Amino acid sequence: MLSRTVVSVSAVSSSSSTSPSRILCKVNPTIPKFLGLKGLSHNFTNCTTWNKNLNSNRKCNTRMENFTTKASAAAQPLKNADELIDSVETFIFDCDGVIWKGDKLIDGVPKTLDMLRSRGKRLVFVTNNSTKSRKQYGKKFETLGLDVSEEEIFASSFAAAAYLKSIDFPKDKKVYVVGEDGILKELELAGFQYLGGPEDGGKKIELKPGFLMEHDKDVGAVVVGFDRYFNYYKVQYGTLCIRENPGCLFIATNRDAVTHLTDAQEWAGGGSMVGAFVGSTQREPLVVGKPSTFMMDYLANKFGILKSQICMVGDRLDTDILFGQNGGCKTLLVLSGVTSLSMLQSPGNSIQPDFYTNKISDFLSLKAAAV
Repeated sequence: MLSRTVVSVSAVSSSSSTSPSRILCKVNPTIPKFLGLKGLSHNFTNCTTWNKNLNSNRKCNTRMENFTTKASAAAQPLKNADELIDSVETFIFDCDGVIWKGDKLIDGVPKTLDMLRSRGKRLVFVTNNSTKSRKQYGKKFETLGLDVSEEEIFASSFAAAAYLKSIDFPKDKKVYVVGEDGILKELELAGFQYLGGPEDGGKKIELKPGFLMEHDKDVGAVVVGFDRYFNYYKVQYGTLCIRENPGCLFIATNRDAVTHLTDAQEWAGGGSMVGAFVGSTQREPLVVGKPSTFMMDYLANKFGILKSQICMVGDRLDTDILFGQNGGCKTLLVLSGVTSLSMLQSPGNSIQPDFYTNKISDFLSLKAAAV
């Protein structure tokens, strides 16, 4: 089962010897695990602006984290591509499973993108993969023979930095990163101090009687993303920061269960790293990647796009399609990635896109068939 219907979310205070302001999330068992935690207490001293903005952002955070899957009619197979293309101004594409798998381009993608551009459509590429920065993703598009500008690319690594900027995260505070180079580069571009990342991948803890692990008390946020260098050192360090540094934020780039590192099979995704911290801290993260609406709101504001004029195209129901639905967009599921037709049509699946098709190059054949 890819999804379950959300019933309710509420925040309850919980006393803790290590974190007096800790808030736990009381979540209905049927709520998907990608939900973030609302109502966190932030009590850094000498950070009046940040505290003010965090308080004003709580309504926004509630919107980001309270996702509901509404009962809807079964998805329809895409039969007339022209009708869908003409009904929107912008197409947002997921990357893994839609544009490529691993480092292999999916058949027909270049011609499809060229056709949409020729018809005056704005194209935006949004990925939950945080291992690369926007600039690095630009090079990947170029390597695959696709003409995509950096301004058209939005990765969850960028979303993490953009979120911290949006709340005026103090420049004298640090960010501990459990993740790869993409997050570090985006934090650096945004002017934030950071530590951790791949550098901590080789660090080990020698457990001896009386050993106490020190951590930086100036860490004000822990950002967790996909990390191929994940280890116990990072789990313990990040856990100490979240639990013991007053007001420390716990931010996840995404909670994807699997990812496409190669085109041969699925691999454990960023959700596995995030899950380790959920277990050790008993806190739920604030998720900035899909299906959170943060990136959708950011895109709509940046480009001046009406959300009703956007079509979200993706291969995952619980991230891509829910991302589009939460943002009030049209949605198209492609079966070239993690979701099969049987998964989509399973009685237990409550997330139904507007349309589905095999791959995005069907825009070309269905367009021709409709003429």
